Amino acid sequence: MSVVLQISDTHFGTEVPQVLEALVSLAAQQKPDLVILSGDITQRARPVQFRAAKAFADRLGAPLLAVPGNHDIALFDLWARLTRPYARYAAAFGSDTEPTYSSPQCLVIGVNTTRAWRHKNGEVSSAQIDRVARQLRAATAEQLRVVVVHQPLAVTEDRDRVNLLRGHAGALKEWAAAGADLLLGGHIHLPYTLAIHGLARRMWVVQAGTAVSSRTRPGVTRRQKRSTIPRQTKAAPNPVAGLNNGTSPALNRPLCTPHQARCTPSALQCRADDTGSGLALGA
Repeated sequence: MSVVLQISDTHFGTEVPQVLEALVSLAAQQKPDLVILSGDITQRARPVQFRAAKAFADRLGAPLLAVPGNHDIALFDLWARLTRPYARYAAAFGSDTEPTYSSPQCLVIGVNTTRAWRHKNGEVSSAQIDRVARQLRAATAEQLRVVVVHQPLAVTEDRDRVNLLRGHAGALKEWAAAGADLLLGGHIHLPYTLAIHGLARRMWVVQAGTAVSSRTRPGVTRRQKRSTIPRQTKAAPNPVAGLNNGTSPALNRPLCTPHQARCTPSALQCRADDTGSGLALGA
């Protein structure tokens, strides 16, 4: 079994030290094989904030797959924003803003949905949609297929529709046809899982809240969601629908969401803590 830990919207510059240390301790306990950081790593894209974020990521004890968020492009330095928008990000996390991670058990594809000319909203281009679809189709049957963006591809509340990723409808359609299983994001500081129906296959949007920042969303408590998928299990069907339509051997098993208290042995097993927001997923 492999474990993937997703965190998002750390907003370094506004981090809460006690929460940061709790998340480091959690990572030490769970021993993830991969950490996913889905954007808004810093508050104002300042070098000192990126250095603090990188030092934190290095303490999590696992390879890191990161994508930038809108806060990771300088806001007030317009020359830097327009001419070298990712220079500060690259100095800390490398020049690849769309990294990929592949193991025998999972394929994780990063997508840079930020744009220097957009203050907040994200966008996914047709070229990005096509690239990700090709990568998804190249995955093996045993791999969990995960796409990581910053802005959400689907939302649960009407007030968040303004934050939907531009191009989300086309991305959902093409990535479902190409075999995507999980779509990870952040941006709105609201953790949830949401099944996407009516496409070529069922997919799940998994949104993480703000992991270590004081910039919490009103009405949302800080929590961490842990999910474990056993590799080879046999159990009675779970009343909650499976991750997909049964076409992927890697995912042909029941599911429960992190908000449910009871799961069958073969289901996604989840619990909520007070140590930050994210998803740890065992595949």
